[in-house]
Amino acid sequence: MRRRIPINRVAKIPDRIRIERYRRAPELGPKILFFSGGSALREVSKNIKEYSFNSCHLMTPFDSGGSSASLREAFAMPSIGDIRNRLCTLADDNLSGNDEIRKFFGFRFPEDGDSMVLQEQLAQLDLGRDPLMESIPQPIRNLVGSHLRSFCQEMPRNFDLSGASLGNLTLAGAYLQSNRDIDAVTYLYSRLLEVRGSVRATVNAHLDLCVRLEDGTSLVRQHLFTGKESASIKSPIERIFLTDRENPQAPVTCVLERSIGAAITEADLICFPMGSFYSSLIANLLPSGVGKSIRRARGPRVYIPNTGHDPEQYGMSVEACVATLIAYLRRDAGEDTATTDFLDFVLIDSERGKYLNGIDVEAIAAQGVSVLDLDLVNEQDPQSLDGAKINETLLSLT
Repeated sequence: MRRRIPINRVAKIPDRIRIERYRRAPELGPKILFFSGGSALREVSKNIKEYSFNSCHLMTPFDSGGSSASLREAFAMPSIGDIRNRLCTLADDNLSGNDEIRKFFGFRFPEDGDSMVLQEQLAQLDLGRDPLMESIPQPIRNLVGSHLRSFCQEMPRNFDLSGASLGNLTLAGAYLQSNRDIDAVTYLYSRLLEVRGSVRATVNAHLDLCVRLEDGTSLVRQHLFTGKESASIKSPIERIFLTDRENPQAPVTCVLERSIGAAITEADLICFPMGSFYSSLIANLLPSGVGKSIRRARGPRVYIPNTGHDPEQYGMSVEACVATLIAYLRRDAGEDTATTDFLDFVLIDSERGKYLNGIDVEAIAAQGVSVLDLDLVNEQDPQSLDGAKINETLLSLT
């Protein structure tokens, strides 16, 4: 019979011996789980594979902007853009053909391209007569080509290719070919690219995000409140929930798959990372079962607040973000759940970091969370955090 017993230890940050041990044997590295869907974690993801091949990345499939919007409208499918990006970031850099697949996946059709010209270019890619496709070595080229062909066969006549990502179109074809199973797609391409970690969509569902602001405004779909494709919000977000297209103003519930719940519970460390606070982080916590799984986890749980400007955090201080994070987890795990069952540490850099709405260390500590004030900021860009420094801290805490 296996028993799980708590063990406390004193952590040195950074722990150079521990970090070097992981670097020499990344296949034995810790299971660090990231609740992240966005590009803010790109440098962390690129760096973590040097120390662990066992990191887990849970991605939000609710993006409603950019080329993902056209695919979601055409096929009633989850968003796959962030999944594509993370798969490519975590792919084995030494595997032959991966550079060519990255270039293929990263190609976008021109925003202002003529419709007929774009259709012809896609047709040439479908036939394998484009240099982007020809550069991919066999037999991978045949597999990628078959997925792109599936998309082309199912593509509506009025589908807008302007700005479309070739990688998104290919993964959409794989999704349609795989009985609309997003997990099958991520598994297949993880094996194909020898991804150094695990990439999973939090849920396999065609759902949207809806926020209600304190001024009473409701905004349905993620791109309307992120401040990237539309004007920034001018009132704090009061509530965020999942909704469907049939009744976009009403909350819906979706349940976390058992395997993802197990990945959360068994993680050596859970990280709530920087990024768009609501659409990337909190959105990942909305499916039923996430809070309960985090409550059962025995590894450290760490929150890394944003530095710089996040339009979604209108009027929010760091301590308000901590309180909001805990509140959403309690909705699933139980209102009487202790804060320490959800969060152990908040990582800040008070000397170099720019927290636009302020940071009150005592207020955070009063919520029952330990604050670690460390050197985390990127020396070349004070508005962003350094991926290598973050990983050194997380690895030291495992």
